[in-house]
Amino acid sequence: MLNDVADLYAASPALFAGSVFLISLLIGSFLNVVIHRLPIMLEREWRAQAAEFTDVGAAAAAAPSGAPENYTLVSPRSACPRCQAPITAWQNIPVLSWLALRGRCAACKAPISVRYPAVELATAVLSGWAAWHFGFGASAACAVAVTWTLIALTGIDVDHQLLPDSITLPLVWTGLLASVLIGPVPGAALPVSASDAILGAAAGYLSLWLVFHIFRLITGKEGMGYGDFKLFAALGAWMGWKVLPLIILLSAATGAVIGILMIALRGRDRAAPMPFGPYLAAAGWLAMIYGHEIIDGYMRVSGLRR
Repeated sequence: MLNDVADLYAASPALFAGSVFLISLLIGSFLNVVIHRLPIMLEREWRAQAAEFTDVGAAAAAAPSGAPENYTLVSPRSACPRCQAPITAWQNIPVLSWLALRGRCAACKAPISVRYPAVELATAVLSGWAAWHFGFGASAACAVAVTWTLIALTGIDVDHQLLPDSITLPLVWTGLLASVLIGPVPGAALPVSASDAILGAAAGYLSLWLVFHIFRLITGKEGMGYGDFKLFAALGAWMGWKVLPLIILLSAATGAVIGILMIALRGRDRAAPMPFGPYLAAAGWLAMIYGHEIIDGYMRVSGLRR
């Protein structure tokens, strides 16, 4: 039975990509939960750890979020933040429920952020795109998993300027393990060989670490966080060291353009911190899908390759 399904997916890239699209809609709904709840869970954990070394009581260790005491990624059940009405199954269908409810809570009519269906749809589109690009196989499975992780990291970093170790470090280790257990797939961007993965993880971390300390020595300010080092290391572990220059160039260019637009159009304070993780994630995804084509095209245009 499983062999028949695998053969069907291998013979029909559209069916495979469509199936990944539908599954990823559901995953996108879960990623919304991760983006919202994980920072609250981490803050509670940090406060509890701080309370062990100070005179702060256990009650003060709770996060100032008003969230229930038992607060995890699966409990309690999702509810409207305004009226606390539980969200039923039919109200939680990715994208469709938001459209049917016209972006409002069924009970109190409070607006529901458009970001929820946007995350669900982005997860489905980017995952389906990755599945179509790589075709049925190990590379597609790895690419889809990396896509899900990058979307979660992007959402958290936008909201909190935080790239949690509980996501970035597993992304590093799974990239290294995939290079050993799966190895390089001919014609695919990931996984890479074990040597490329190890060099990629080390080069990714150390390069941004050096930039961070040089920038701090020159300006006295911290230009980025350690989570950015770990995310860049994870991208290096999955895609190898050769693609890192492309990723950093794409992320820096995108960040500069968006930063200039925000200053020009919205009057953003130039001194206000701006998360770098989303740009790394976007550049990493593009490099994962089209990195080799971009590099080959550049080398042909520059005359380095004929």
